[in-house]
Amino acid sequence: MGLLVLFGVFLAAGLFFLAASFLKLPTIGTAKAMLNTGRREKKAARSVEAYLMTLAVRLARYIRMDEYKRGRMANILNATGMGMTPEVYQAYALTKAGAVLLGIIPCLLVFPLLSLVLVFMAVMVYFKETQKADEKLKAKRGQIESELPRFVATVEQELKTSRNVLGMLENFKKNAGQVFAGELDVLVADMRSSNYEAALVRFEARLNSPMLSDVVRGLVGVLRGDDGAMYFQMLAHDFKQLELQKLKSEAQKIPGKIRVFSFLMLMCFLLTYLAIIGYVILTSLGGMF
Repeated sequence: MGLLVLFGVFLAAGLFFLAASFLKLPTIGTAKAMLNTGRREKKAARSVEAYLMTLAVRLARYIRMDEYKRGRMANILNATGMGMTPEVYQAYALTKAGAVLLGIIPCLLVFPLLSLVLVFMAVMVYFKETQKADEKLKAKRGQIESELPRFVATVEQELKTSRNVLGMLENFKKNAGQVFAGELDVLVADMRSSNYEAALVRFEARLNSPMLSDVVRGLVGVLRGDDGAMYFQMLAHDFKQLELQKLKSEAQKIPGKIRVFSFLMLMCFLLTYLAIIGYVILTSLGGMF
């Protein structure tokens, strides 16, 4: 039996290497290096992820997408820094879901009912992977929007003495958060190498944020010669109100969490009293008998 197991393992490994050589698949080290190169994140790619990405690249050539969906997905992937084309992104979701579905083969031989669970898991994995870029962009947009009130207030003050939009962006970048500073780096580089207005419009399109659209509209107006001071003053007031509403909504969530812990503490006190009363009753009964 041991020899049969070893024979099966080495036969499967040999067939895999022959297939990889025939299909001209890159080695795992090459695939991981290519995958990490296209990332902005510091987290290194895992071996399984590299294998799946290699298969996704092969599958991507057969995926067709309409121009609107492809353009929208390309903007989202570019904004999140995932470093892949829309076809590869879609193919990776299919490949990961297909890898989960492969578990059905042993389940049909051992426990067929478990195959239904794997089908459900594969569907969940597919939808999770297709929504990952949107979730990352939403989190990134939230971090940037949290700094926009301070940015607008800074622009309002600097407009009193200067109208250098590029200088304002470079000055604020020094004190901005990591995410916003990274986007400002891209914006400043784009403005230096192309038209200022076009760079601001591309910056707005990358994040697709209503708050950022208002800011970009004001900066474009300043570049065109508008005063802009009154506009940014009103915008700073509106953003401050939005920030206060956000803080109030976050504060309203706290009492619900406190009620849960208060209920748990109440149950603990009740159990403690019941345990003491029960111990006293049992001790009294033991003394009587």
